Amino acid sequence: MARLTFDRDEAAKLRDSAREHATAGDGLLAYVLEHIATEGVDLSACASYDDVRARHGLGDDDAARTAGAA
Repeated sequence: MARLTFDRDEAAKLRDSAREHATAGDGLLAYVLEHIATEGVDLSACASYDDVRARHGLGDDDAARTAGAA
């Protein structure tokens, strides 16, 4: 199982950001940031870019033009 983990400084920045978001009332984002700072990201549970494009019916050029697409 591949896992993306963060070093101490990166995790501290994620936790700082989590506190800022919690203070601003965005508890869900704060929770996610704190969770990935602690646990990292299980890459085996992530979808590939090609899978996301196929799921949403995007062609090669569509993702850049689709509102809200990253």
